[in-house]
Amino acid sequence: MEDDRKRQIGLYSLTMIAIGSSIGSGIFKTPSEIAGYLPSEGLMLSVWLVGGLIAICGALTFAKISSQFPHVGGFYVFLKSAFGELPAFLFGWSMLMVINTGSLAALSLVFTSYLSSFVPLSDAAQVIVAVITIVLLTIMNISGVKFGSIFASIFTSAKLLGILFVVSLGIFWGINHNIDFFNTNFPPNPKNLSLISAFGLALIGVSFSFGGYQHATFVAAEVKNSEKVVPRGMVIGILIVCLAYLTINVAYLRFLPIEQIAASKMVASDAINTIWTFGGQFVSFLIILSVVGTIGIYILTAPRIYFAMADDGLFFKKFAEIHPKYQTPFWAIIFQSIWTIFLLIFWQTFTNLITFVVFVDTAFFFLAGATYFFLIKEKTVVGVIAAIIFLAMTGFIVINTLIEKPFEAITGLIFLAVGAGIFFVFNQMRTVKE
Repeated sequence: MEDDRKRQIGLYSLTMIAIGSSIGSGIFKTPSEIAGYLPSEGLMLSVWLVGGLIAICGALTFAKISSQFPHVGGFYVFLKSAFGELPAFLFGWSMLMVINTGSLAALSLVFTSYLSSFVPLSDAAQVIVAVITIVLLTIMNISGVKFGSIFASIFTSAKLLGILFVVSLGIFWGINHNIDFFNTNFPPNPKNLSLISAFGLALIGVSFSFGGYQHATFVAAEVKNSEKVVPRGMVIGILIVCLAYLTINVAYLRFLPIEQIAASKMVASDAINTIWTFGGQFVSFLIILSVVGTIGIYILTAPRIYFAMADDGLFFKKFAEIHPKYQTPFWAIIFQSIWTIFLLIFWQTFTNLITFVVFVDTAFFFLAGATYFFLIKEKTVVGVIAAIIFLAMTGFIVINTLIEKPFEAITGLIFLAVGAGIFFVFNQMRTVKE
């Protein structure tokens, strides 16, 4: 029983989980997208502040729910408890078909873009290298959890070193002294976007970069004194992440004018290259290690969700099969990687991929946040305000994306509709067997 599970995770460990899950590789790519939508220093930094506020409100909301529902599964448990099996199934389905696989495809493009600073690669060549990378890491993760987890642990520290390196050089040796942090001018743009629409589109990249802190809720059942530790750990973690993101964006601005940031494909290495060519290559090397580690983590962890769904009779039976030698859910891992490669070839651009991912992911963030009002009986004023702010902002991102990026959003909705149909088929099959 879950109540008998040993609670071994303390505040420090949970905080590290929240930080490690949030700080991926988006911060080395998305600032260029954001600067393109909001080409002024004040607006560029303000969208990161708003993203941090959304993440803090989300952390408070999910921490409260998970502390009262300390079961393994996080969002899956929240949605199933509040709204039933269909939304919970669609969350697992979207992880497979959109969120995790789309993120893997986007991360592989970050990897190849920074790799091109060492080996010149055309756009087509970058896609080919990204596919090869996914295949190799898939084979590695099928070979065993221990190997995959050791690999991920070694490479995860690279992203922290990369951020620290860029921030330190930017603050002390940045050459761009004409920074107006209070400049909020929003000039006319080719796409004729309003400030509100542009801000909403910029929040897509910010949300992609902040996303991941909710993984701390997945282990609430193993946290000591979870009712107090989970909220503290998640909020402390998000505050640290927010500080890291703000300081590295300030560092980018200390190296490059905002117009150059918007035009850059490798903003971190381009920034360092302004004062030290070898430093730019060093940062690119750290980012390459970071992205490979993150890809390895995503390939390793998410198939366990599909395995659990299949084991419950709500997904393809093959996904519940364990490799006889390596004891890993190999069919789930293989299908995940095949679908990742399909998305990579179909979308091909980082911007389109993260728009597709963040639209669906944010929709489930909204639903999971709404469970606060259904599952929590003893609500606090702070909790209600945090939940309302979180729902308002995630709802805005979803609606604005649907208006401004209809193709990516509607594609996501189609996948959810297909998932609903598959759920009813599996549910009917399960009912007949019972």
